[in-house]
Amino acid sequence: MIAYYAHHHGSGHRHRATAIARCAGVPVIGLSSGPEPQDWPGAWVALPDDAADVDPARDDVTARGHLHWVPVDNPGHRARMHAIGSVLASGEVALLVSDVSVEVSLLARLHGVPVVAVAQPGDRRDPAHLLGYGIASALLAPWPRRSAPGWPRDWQDKALHVGGFSRFDGRPRTAPSGGRSVLLLWGSGGIDVDPDGIRAAAAATPGWRWRVAGPRVPATEGDPANLTWLGWVADPWRELVDAAVVVTHAGQNAVAEVAAARRPAVVIPQRRPFDEQHATAGALAAARLCAVAPAWPAAADWAGALDEAERVGGDGWSAWSDGQGAQRAAAELTALARR
Repeated sequence: MIAYYAHHHGSGHRHRATAIARCAGVPVIGLSSGPEPQDWPGAWVALPDDAADVDPARDDVTARGHLHWVPVDNPGHRARMHAIGSVLASGEVALLVSDVSVEVSLLARLHGVPVVAVAQPGDRRDPAHLLGYGIASALLAPWPRRSAPGWPRDWQDKALHVGGFSRFDGRPRTAPSGGRSVLLLWGSGGIDVDPDGIRAAAAATPGWRWRVAGPRVPATEGDPANLTWLGWVADPWRELVDAAVVVTHAGQNAVAEVAAARRPAVVIPQRRPFDEQHATAGALAAARLCAVAPAWPAAADWAGALDEAERVGGDGWSAWSDGQGAQRAAAELTALARR
């Protein structure tokens, strides 16, 4: 059996876990404090919250910079680690996938369970990542090999580059039916632009119809006529394939979903620890897979950004994701679990 830890921040970790678990050749048990995905194929352990009543300054959450999240004397954290440890101590787990937590990786290895860490872009040479990636038997890299960061040699040697993948791989693509339409696809991990910035972009591009999938924003009388707030869309596939251009952030899951739809895109990296999204955006720009803006463009620059995305097109996304990444990841993990 494989145990798969999926971090609760955003939804991408759970989407990725589900895509892999549904292709795995052995049972997979999910571990997360995020909600269980509706299509999760096996057992799911709901983990306690370990962030309530935590004061980072008081509770030494990083163990003096050696780890990422280990708050001192926190009941939720203690219960969380106990729940994971109980699964690991059962003797039924042959492999743990950490997506992502250095602390969970270390807990598994201390139980004698091999670990595969899901790698993340950006500069990961801090003490905690050096430890977590160092003890891992393999690093699962959900991006093409040519887009790998400048890792130490031992990380490169054990990296499993499977390409980008998403929950939408394999779905039929249809021709866009929305004319000159923009889908602004934003996740739950945070956004660096406020609603007024989105309104200004739509107002500056009256020839485009903007639809925003993400945090709920009430419509106001000041909204441009070409702007629609969709709120959260559980399954945005139809919105994706109907869009002439997708505007999104540089999170791995969002990029993989746009790649699956083969849509022209403007990708705007958001501020994240370790410059994760900026590293991904740099790789996309170097490969000329989409238009990349280093930050939310000024209103006057949006027409040019959308035109550039159309010129680049969406066919090049096949170099990032060929639709088989989840199957490759599941095959690699299944082989490691059966050793």
